[in-house]
Amino acid sequence: MPTQFAHTNIVAKDWKALARFYEIALGCTPLAPELVLSGDWLDDLVGLSGCSLHGVNLRMPGHGDSGPMLEILTYEDMPEGPVMHANTPGMAHLAFAVDDVEAAVKAFVANGGSLVGKSIVKEVPGVGRLSAAYARDPEGNIVELMRWD
Repeated sequence: MPTQFAHTNIVAKDWKALARFYEIALGCTPLAPELVLSGDWLDDLVGLSGCSLHGVNLRMPGHGDSGPMLEILTYEDMPEGPVMHANTPGMAHLAFAVDDVEAAVKAFVANGGSLVGKSIVKEVPGVGRLSAAYARDPEGNIVELMRWD
């Protein structure tokens, strides 16, 4: 069966603010329409009762009009989430290949993000030179900003 990666989802406290962050800091492009979803079908799909959510799909940069999306949603009723760390089991981080890691870090921080550790440059034998930084978006999700030379 042929498969194709479609999207990654972030459940956000404030979907509008987080979507705007990804637009400004990393060049994601919003796709219309705004998502306003509820009903038995949604409850059945996500295994919850009485769901209602709002959000948006963002086209990931660098893939053209048919590339994967970043889906950012806010549920009407949400528990507090855990603080994620690089070694927390589960989905650990999103990664974006960038032309200039330091410029991407500056844009990330200038728009409400923060660094997790330090920016690094490391020669990986047989692979190349990695420039990278782990950062958090304004809601605490970890994003790797990286470049291989």
